[in-house]
Amino acid sequence: MARNYTLKRRAESQAETRQRIVEAAVELHSTIGPASTTVSMIAEKAGVQRNTFYAHFPDEWDMVMACSGHVMDSDPLPDPEPWASAIAPQDRLQTGLRAIYNWYERQEGLLGCVLRDAEHHELTRKITDFRFSAPMARYAEVLGAKLKAKQRAMLTLALSFHTWRTLAREAGLKQADIVKAMTAAILAA
Repeated sequence: MARNYTLKRRAESQAETRQRIVEAAVELHSTIGPASTTVSMIAEKAGVQRNTFYAHFPDEWDMVMACSGHVMDSDPLPDPEPWASAIAPQDRLQTGLRAIYNWYERQEGLLGCVLRDAEHHELTRKITDFRFSAPMARYAEVLGAKLKAKQRAMLTLALSFHTWRTLAREAGLKQADIVKAMTAAILAA
């Protein structure tokens, strides 16, 4: 009995350590970005030694996948399938953009750093493509149904995190006003 208990407790301890490392990395990625985050920084923030870090994450890919997976599990991207049933393009756009923009707002710090670093850091670009390409393509497909080419072009602009951040932070618009403005811009194109 003691052996099973010891193994179970050890496994729990290892899982807790791994979780601390992932959470420390996500916090650093949200503040300084993945490209500037070092193993030493993560280990220090998690309260572990570098060798403990490497025991859990033998390479950077594994660590960044664990971090992005943790974020996606904690706060999943919006599901576009319910939007497809909205017959009127305006309703579909407003519902979808509201959900996407709310997610952007919750993940603003992390997204800002990750998307910035993806422009010059190959691993961040690969992970970003892996996590976001398919969902963003599905958003464009569902929200762009029955839209004309120019309207779909405006939808691409509306789906951009950078567009949302500019309107929310630089222009100071409220979420509801951003949704209305982008919906109107898409339909007017």
